Amino acid sequence: MNPTTLGLVAGTLTSIAAIPQLVKTLRTRHARDISIWQPLLLAIGVALWLIYGVLIQDLPLILANIVPLICNIMLTILKLLYRNNDDVHD
Repeated sequence: MNPTTLGLVAGTLTSIAAIPQLVKTLRTRHARDISIWQPLLLAIGVALWLIYGVLIQDLPLILANIVPLICNIMLTILKLLYRNNDDVHD
């Protein structure tokens, strides 16, 4: 496997990694098993990588960080929105 292919596969996997958790959280309307810190810290880290990509004008780096940034921001917001739902046990 050449470095470009490896980078594309890695970028794709890290870009979509938060999507299953986001979908599950939206479906169940519960976020009790998610620590607020995990998506929040990831969003901050990914935002910094995105800014870095913009500064060095690296399009693959920019594109690889847009989806995870959106997903982790949404997970953080859902954790806050569903905090009252998490108190109710099914």
